[in-house]
This record gives sequence, structure tokens and C-alpha cells, in this order.
Amino acid sequence: MELLKRLPKVDRLLEAPEIRSYLTEAPQVLIVEAIRETLEQLRTDIRNGKAGEADLAFETIVRSAAIQCAEAAARSLRRAVNGVGIVLHTGMGRAPLAESAQAALADAIVHYNTLQADRQTGGRGNRYIHVESLLCRLTGAEATLVVNNNAAATMLILNTLGEGQEVIVSRGELVEIGGAFRIPDVMRRSGARLCEVGATNRTHLKDYREAITAETGILLKVHQSNYRIIGFSKDVSIAELSVLAGEHGIYAVDDLGSGALIDLSRWGLPKEPMVQDSIAAGADAVCFSGDKLIGGPQCGIIVGKKEVIDKMKKNPLTRALRCGKLTFSALEATLRLFLDEKQLLVENPCIRMLTEQVDEIKKRCQRLRRRLLALESDRLQVDVIADRSEVGSGALAAVQLDTFVIAITVKGLSPDALARKLRMGDPIVFGRIKDERFLLDGRTLREDEFNLIRSALGRVLLEMH
Repeated sequence: MELLKRLPKVDRLLEAPEIRSYLTEAPQVLIVEAIRETLEQLRTDIRNGKAGEADLAFETIVRSAAIQCAEAAARSLRRAVNGVGIVLHTGMGRAPLAESAQAALADAIVHYNTLQADRQTGGRGNRYIHVESLLCRLTGAEATLVVNNNAAATMLILNTLGEGQEVIVSRGELVEIGGAFRIPDVMRRSGARLCEVGATNRTHLKDYREAITAETGILLKVHQSNYRIIGFSKDVSIAELSVLAGEHGIYAVDDLGSGALIDLSRWGLPKEPMVQDSIAAGADAVCFSGDKLIGGPQCGIIVGKKEVIDKMKKNPLTRALRCGKLTFSALEATLRLFLDEKQLLVENPCIRMLTEQVDEIKKRCQRLRRRLLALESDRLQVDVIADRSEVGSGALAAVQLDTFVIAITVKGLSPDALARKLRMGDPIVFGRIKDERFLLDGRTLREDEFNLIRSALGRVLLEMH
């Protein structure tokens, strides 16, 4: 076709100033690929009769190619504004780290460090010492171990203490966590054999006692995390399981899922089982996430009796699941905050968002509203209304937190269309839709993001003129 012959060559497009500027931001191979994708799309549109003379203007092609180049030059993992209101949003990286953890990360990234170097001997050291004393102090445990997430922690515990043996679990605790990972599947991979006891809603101590055989290795308690059984229900405490396990010379293990180091019920939240309570109750090993209610980097933390933890450290699987310098540097800084509750409430973003008073959230939303109304568009309506937030990531299941949101309406745009434009733009802004309105939840918004939000919304309004 004649129109196909008029498409410019890649080299000519590379010389256009709008495109050439991206060569300083990304490797040339990526920019060339972006240009070729633009041209290939044009060829397809021409063949399908969807492109005409106007689409073949050189300036028009350059603009289209520049958009592709901008995407190619940008990192895939990028900063985003969390206006969804889910504090621990798995899809958005869960809670941001405290400033002290950010500083520790920056230091670990730039410089060599003492990850596994023994300063006394100058030889090979132990990478776990950087957080072990802190975790022992905070939980009362004798020893600790850190792996790359809590599923890994569960796997390592089961493989070390229960391989080839039966692990007894209540039917009400055979949970499925995010990504369709189920406790029975993790157990099967670990080499342990599942033994279910009790009913979905009620399990008694006698159910465990009657199921114990010479093949039993572990009594496992699993926190239900992202769901609750209410009404006619009963479960067995880790304290009761620990006594029973001790009588039979087997292990009692508590998988807490999110894990909590402070009692959040003091701020009106439901009481979560605390790690130190499980240790005090006699559990041999307790595992929990470092990146949920702790507000640290993604990792799985195991605390417990020294004899038990030492067995896990000798397991070859530990090397496959171990963490590196970035995790340990951020985790150490995060855990230090728990030594001073006043400092923790101010500096740990996760804890701060969960415990913030709703009046403060309302004031923040009102300040953002004024900033957005300064765009002075007759298409724009912005209101501050009460709503509910979520904790997320399976932590504090079924809990909704009182909050205030910015409700944004743009005349001529549906809420879905507005949400997509803000998600796909730069800066990237995520919100939620409720009652045909686009909402930005003040609980998860930060003051230093206001200009980003205003810029993103301003760009949307500008595109409509």
C-alpha cells in the first residue's frame, strides 16, 4: 500500500529532539524497540483501514513514538501514591519503611558492610547477629532466625522439625494465604504429613491428644490471618498445645502470620496475638512476617528455643531461604524503633497509619482539597467525606478503620476512566471507586504527595481541553 511506503525510517525518528532526549535516560536498544513498536502499530492500523493521511504526519508519529519511548525509559517498579486506603497493600509494596530504615538501606547499598564479617577475628561471621539480640529482647526468645518471608519460615520449620512425621493442625486453621498458597500444600512440600483434627469451627485439646501417635512430630497452630470464624467456635491456645507437646516430647509451633510486637487494641483495634505471648506460653518456635504489623522489609522471622533454632540454622534449606544485607539493615533499624514506643508511633509509617486519629486524617484531606481546588477547573468537584479504610495483607482481618476521603468528580469522565488516567499517568496515583465517585483515602496519603496528586489531576484536566 502507498501509505506504508511513507512511514519514516527508525534512524530519522531517532534524530527528532523529542525522542533523542530519551537516549540519556535509557539504553538505545530500548528506545529503538519503542520506535519500532510505534511503526508496527501504524502498519497494522493502515492495513486495517484505521489510519489515514493525518496519522502519517511526521510530527504525529514523533509524538506517538515519544510516548512509547517515555514508557521504555521509565522503570517498571516505580513510585506510586496510595490513595486506596489499604495500609498494608501487597500490590503496592505494603508499608513504606521508617526514615531510619531508609538511611540504613542507603548505607548498605553504597558501602561494604559487616553482614557476615567477624570484627574480632577478621574471618567469616554470622549474619543473624545483627537482629538476634534485638528480637530476643523484644520477644523473650532464646534465639532467632530470619528468612525471606513467612511462608519460607513455615516451610523451614516444618522441614526441620517435621520431615517424615505427622503435623497436627486444626481444620479451622488450614488457611489459604495470598496467591493461593495453602498450608496443606506448604506442608506437603516440606516433607511433613498433615493430620487434621477437630471441625472447621470447633477444635478441642482432646482432639490433638487423641491424634498423637509415635509418628507425630509437631502440634502446629496457625493464625487465621485473613478471615475469622465467629459464633459457635472454639480453638486451642498455644499455651495448651505447648504443655501437651511437652508431655509427649514433640514440638509446639505457632505460625502467627502477621505477628505483632505491640498491643494495638490500645488504639481501638482488635487484639492480635503477640509474639512475646507465644514465647511466654512455651512455644518451641514462633514465626511471623517482618513486613506487616512490624512495618519492616519483607522477611519471615522465626523466634524460639535455642536448640530448635540451631537445628534450623543447620538445615541446608536455610541457605536457599536466607536474606541479604538490604533486608538485615532495614530490619535492624525497624526493630530498634520498638524499644521506644513514643518514637515508634511517630517514625514507623505502618504503626503511625494504623493508630492515627481520624480527626487528623480529616484535616489532611481538607488541606488536600484546598490544593486541588486551586486548579480552578469548572469540570472539577472535590469533597471531603467520611469512609472506612482497611489494614490489608491478611493483617487484622475484617477490620475497617474510620477515615476521611477526598471524593473527586470530573465532569465528562466516568470514575473508572478517571481512575485509569491517574493510574497510567506520571506521577502514578491509585484510588478506589465507591458510589460512582473516585476516592483518595487520607489515611494512606502523605503531605509530601499533595503536589504529585495535584500534578496528576491537573494533567487529566488539561488533556480534556
